[in-house]
Amino acid sequence: MDKFFKVSERGSSIRTEIVGGVTTFFAMAYIIFVNPGMLSATGMDYNGVLLATCISAAIGCLLTALLANAPFAQAPGMGLNAFFTYTVCFGMGYTWQEALAIVLLSGALFLIIAVSPLRSKIISSIPAFLKSAISAGIGLFIAFIGILNVSLVGFGGGVPALQFVTEDGVNTAGILTIIGLLITAILMAYKVKGAIVIGILITTVIGIPMGQTTMPEAVTLSGVFQSFGSVVFKMDFGGVFAKGILPLVTAVISFALVDCFDTVGTLIGTAKNAGMTDKHGNLPGGDRALIADAIATCCGACLGTSTVTTFVESSTGISEGARTGLSSIVVGVLFLLACLLAPIAGIIPSAATAPALIIVGVLMIKGATEVNWGDFEEACPAFLTIAMMPFAYSISDGIGFGFISYSVIKLARGKAKDVPVLVYIISVLFILKYILTSV
Repeated sequence: MDKFFKVSERGSSIRTEIVGGVTTFFAMAYIIFVNPGMLSATGMDYNGVLLATCISAAIGCLLTALLANAPFAQAPGMGLNAFFTYTVCFGMGYTWQEALAIVLLSGALFLIIAVSPLRSKIISSIPAFLKSAISAGIGLFIAFIGILNVSLVGFGGGVPALQFVTEDGVNTAGILTIIGLLITAILMAYKVKGAIVIGILITTVIGIPMGQTTMPEAVTLSGVFQSFGSVVFKMDFGGVFAKGILPLVTAVISFALVDCFDTVGTLIGTAKNAGMTDKHGNLPGGDRALIADAIATCCGACLGTSTVTTFVESSTGISEGARTGLSSIVVGVLFLLACLLAPIAGIIPSAATAPALIIVGVLMIKGATEVNWGDFEEACPAFLTIAMMPFAYSISDGIGFGFISYSVIKLARGKAKDVPVLVYIISVLFILKYILTSV
């Protein structure tokens, strides 16, 4: 293993790689519970999605290790699962089977980009501030979903307002969410490893006397694998094409762009902070890591989950000294072992995962600090990108408003050449989509 993964050559050790892998796993293990909770809102089976989450994460980690020999872990991404559920299914009217087909198509598009010269051109053509705004907007959107899932904010009076009491009585789910949020925030402040997943588990236990956590009468692993059969290879391409090409194109491009930005940002940003980049600022094996990401997304769609992407939580393992794909192997194996948790994972209430969504929002909103708010040509498109995601309840609309406003402002300012052609193309696609869906 030392020779194959070049462990000693990169100044690491087998023990360090294992510790790094375990650290990364616990930092991102919350996705095991949060992802099925998010996707099951579309009608997908919770346990089936949980298995799909673990297996697709393991595939992504193993591919990254073997193709790129890099210490980065993959799993179905936050934000991308929200886009799957709340934009593609609830907003655009696709069934979850059709949404899985869209994910597979976006993975294929990402794979084509990753193996072609288009990769560097597309990545460099999107303004950095828009990439940052997209990340921040997704974070705000995810936090908003967490708050709404437990009815902590209600619209009963015609305007949004906090509601600790609903028509059904005391909002124990909302109160439990606040308790869980404070517990997780304190753990995060103390830099406790695996703080988010620990917060989920503690909140679940507290939810028992509050009536939010219901213990199952019986748990069987065989039943879980039967549930897996209800989501695996369920893509519906016929339904996708029947709903029109333009909505499909915008959905596929949005999936692929967000996945591309997330992966590239995580790979380059994390590697640079850890001193893993070369003199040109590139990550050795980074191209192959993108290919691994794209293949994992295609596999994830076939297994029954949303887009698989590289997790920024990989930085926790890298901070422990991990420098090779061996740590990714460790993460992948732990995800496979986590399949055994499926029979009991269903007891975790939404009030226990809602704090995790809010905390992830806190972590992602930092992208807003990378926007030059003193330059209105950047500030307005960035603000619209961030604001429209939660306000319009759509990640896609946030991206659309950001790209369109940026293009129009630059054109009005006589700076048309400052805008890359790809930005214009995406803007036109969104404009056409809005026109056609309004008539």
